[in-house]
Amino acid sequence: MPTIILPPKENALFKRILRCYEHKQYRNGLKFCKQILSNPKFSEHGETLAMKGLTLNCLGKKEEAYELVRRGLRNDLKSHVCWHVYGLLQRSDKKYDEAIKCYRNALKWDKDNLQILRDLSLLQIQMRDLEGYRETRYQLLQLRPAQRASWIGYAIAYHLLEDYEMAAKIIEEFRKTQQTSPDKVDYEYSELLLYQNQVLREAGLHKEALEHLTTYQKQICDKLAVQETRGELFLNLDRLEEALEVYRFLQERNPENWAYYTGLEKAIKPVNVEERQKIYEDAWVKFPKGLVPRRLPLNFLSGEKFRECLDKFLRMNFSKGCPPVFTTLKSLYHDQDKVTIIEELVVGFETSLNSCRLFNPNDDGKEEPPTTLLWVQYFLAQHYDMIGQQTLALEYINTAIESTPTLIELFLIKAKIYKHAGNIKEAAQWMDEAQALDTADRFINSKCAKYMLKAGLIKEAENMCSKFTREGAAAVENLNEMQCMWFQTECALAYKSMNKYGEALKKCHEIERHFVEITDDQFDFHTYCMRKMTLRSYVDLLKLEDVLRMHPFYYKAASTAIHIYLGLHDNPLADDNKELQAESANVTDKELKKLRNKQRRAQKKAQLEEEKKNAEKEKQLKNQKKKKEEDDEDIGGPKEELIPDKLARVENPLEEAVKFLTPLKHLVKDKIDTHLLAFEIYFRKGKYLLMLQSVKRALAIDPDHPWLHQCLVRFFRGVSESKDLADAVRMVLKQEMTRLFGDSNVTSLNQAFLSKHSSSIPHRVAAAKMMVYIDPSTQTKAIELATALDESLNNRSIQISTDVLESLKSGALGVCEERAESYRAECHKIFPYTLAFMPPGYEENTKMANGDASTETEELTNEM
Repeated sequence: MPTIILPPKENALFKRILRCYEHKQYRNGLKFCKQILSNPKFSEHGETLAMKGLTLNCLGKKEEAYELVRRGLRNDLKSHVCWHVYGLLQRSDKKYDEAIKCYRNALKWDKDNLQILRDLSLLQIQMRDLEGYRETRYQLLQLRPAQRASWIGYAIAYHLLEDYEMAAKIIEEFRKTQQTSPDKVDYEYSELLLYQNQVLREAGLHKEALEHLTTYQKQICDKLAVQETRGELFLNLDRLEEALEVYRFLQERNPENWAYYTGLEKAIKPVNVEERQKIYEDAWVKFPKGLVPRRLPLNFLSGEKFRECLDKFLRMNFSKGCPPVFTTLKSLYHDQDKVTIIEELVVGFETSLNSCRLFNPNDDGKEEPPTTLLWVQYFLAQHYDMIGQQTLALEYINTAIESTPTLIELFLIKAKIYKHAGNIKEAAQWMDEAQALDTADRFINSKCAKYMLKAGLIKEAENMCSKFTREGAAAVENLNEMQCMWFQTECALAYKSMNKYGEALKKCHEIERHFVEITDDQFDFHTYCMRKMTLRSYVDLLKLEDVLRMHPFYYKAASTAIHIYLGLHDNPLADDNKELQAESANVTDKELKKLRNKQRRAQKKAQLEEEKKNAEKEKQLKNQKKKKEEDDEDIGGPKEELIPDKLARVENPLEEAVKFLTPLKHLVKDKIDTHLLAFEIYFRKGKYLLMLQSVKRALAIDPDHPWLHQCLVRFFRGVSESKDLADAVRMVLKQEMTRLFGDSNVTSLNQAFLSKHSSSIPHRVAAAKMMVYIDPSTQTKAIELATALDESLNNRSIQISTDVLESLKSGALGVCEERAESYRAECHKIFPYTLAFMPPGYEENTKMANGDASTETEELTNEM
């Protein structure tokens, strides 16, 4: 019980405070708080002080709110209201564990308070404290057995704890209480039945699930889900005749669904390829226009049968003019024999269509329209791009563009070819050309912006996106608001390549915040889904949220941030003023004057940009203020602003890197890069046992990975040279080193790796780098090893050649400028379109040719 009991007048005011909080009328709530607290008798009334604090927190005054709530709690430690309010405050700050403790304390003084129990159950499911959630839901069921949510919440708790049979029993007991007519269609009841069936299937009770589905199928609204589930259950129960009947019905309903053909195959159980092909041949007769029954046999057929089937499939698509036909066949390109057949067939089509407008000179049918040849050339351009023959690909796409210069898809593919050839600037220009043909197409607009970002044209990409963002708001701000993560990821990579680490980190942290927001958004669904009975979707949502940070967007942002933090640890940013003093100390008066003019111009430009930015910010703040007045709620106050310079000059970059790494270690264990990034962090921290853990996990995934080899050599050497290790750690390391490397030393380990992979360029490069790392005197031999470009060597690619060139320039293989230039020239012959291998001055000449004024002319004009 509260220590101070309010008299009727003040008690009525307190109830009004609670109502104002519920209706988000925070200003009125503060007025009523003031009326109670201004009375000297109740100036220290704990519950009123707590409510005042909670109201202020909703207005963004966090510090004052905490102070008031704690003061209220000190004055009334036995009040469930004070503890509940303190829990709400902790929850708004995302301190969920602390909030749970507060709610438990509140329940000590009022154990049957429904609101506190509901709030506690929400936090427990959010934090996945499933045992605690089950107990709380049981209490709620005892207190409110007539409420639907009480039963459903209790059943879901058992379902998530994987006690499926108990969950099914609870749902069945609840279902019996529902009074529904067998003929009446009730969506919510239908969803309950489907959820009950899902629980039975997950429990492995397939027979019971089938009986349940048969009994209630009339009352289930989703008829397609019923049929698909029946088919799946018949297969699990080995009732193949009935399964076949179901999948035949589903196939007729939608002949383009791949899953139904898989079901048919499982039901028929073909013994050989001929029987398997017969399933699809029957489908060709039934559905002559169906593309999927013609595409799927290409996965398992080979030789002449494959050629025959592919011929029919391609003719149908080329005649109709289907742009995505290459994308459909892309998955076959891992098989070299199939690639050869595809090339022979399509090149034959192209030759024949050019000469006689037929797919084959021996065909008797009518002539093909001119567009058929266009789509064949379009396909061949993609085919040659896929197999790395960009010159041929460009020939075909240019021919197609000459014949039809208004088809957007052609320019799109031309841009892709240049991108794969390593010339992203040319690719961005062609993508811009494609975009100019249809400025209302959002897909082409986004593609163009992405290519611009890859080419380092950030401002242009922002302008491109601004065509589809909200008017009156900066494009970047609006894209962040819309959680447009592809843009932010590409932006981060673009800033990183320009060495603007602060800006890149800002984008990575923005993406991290999006994932935090998505996790917090679960709160909206915990009560909504139980109320609306969308239980299957709700359970799927919870399972998705558990593995949310497996998403490629998060992985890309996290690995980019980790790489930047590792770079900042190795080479911290210098102080600007010191850098300036060092520069001005070694220049002549004329150069100093020029330098100062340059700095003045840069300062002026920065000032103008800052003013523009501030004006935009002011405009946005006005809009936000207006919005805030309409809906006076800002729980938890504003977020901390991400300042690029502050992010780039962080005190401990490795600790920041670990924050990004932790989710990857839990959720992306199957990717070797996760463990190698972990190794790089722990190597710099000198954590040998964690290094050992990382290399062992990486070895289990791919023991021959080039980067892993470099990590192993550095680890071996690091352990051998370390002096200040604890005895227990040294003993563990010694045992594991013997298990991993046997009796070999670091040089023989590197030599053995090189001998094993002597014909693979990436492995040779890794071994060469380690040769220089172990013994710098072997530089000449290492360079010779890394720069070999013979055709007999495997895995020769633009990426690995660029990596070698960067290593030669950066000194990772020792200082060797002459060899770097000759290697660039050799690479240019092999990869003629790649920007990194172009002769010195190529970009400047291109700019001059495009009519751009040179930097020198601009400087001269400014000085005059």
